[in-house]
Amino acid sequence: CEVPDDRNYNRPVKIPYGASHERMRRADRLYDVCLVLDWNIAPRRRGCGSAIFFHLARPGFTPTQGCVAVTARTMARLLPLLSDRTVVKVVR
Repeated sequence: CEVPDDRNYNRPVKIPYGASHERMRRADRLYDVCLVLDWNIAPRRRGCGSAIFFHLARPGFTPTQGCVAVTARTMARLLPLLSDRTVVKVVR
């Protein structure tokens, strides 16, 4: 849920969920490989962003809604290098 005033803000919800929800299984396949980045999870701060993902990019790298996106080829190269100890640092 990405509605800051909702009690389940920045938490997984079962869909359909009245306040807001996003389907992870998508026709455009952007989330076929999707990692949840540890952004605003603990502690949650309302209005500071929710569900920041590292996922596949759209053709032409059109903008995401705050996520980090890469090509399928880049993702395939990175996945074998990742573990539960991997730290992803996002720099603007």
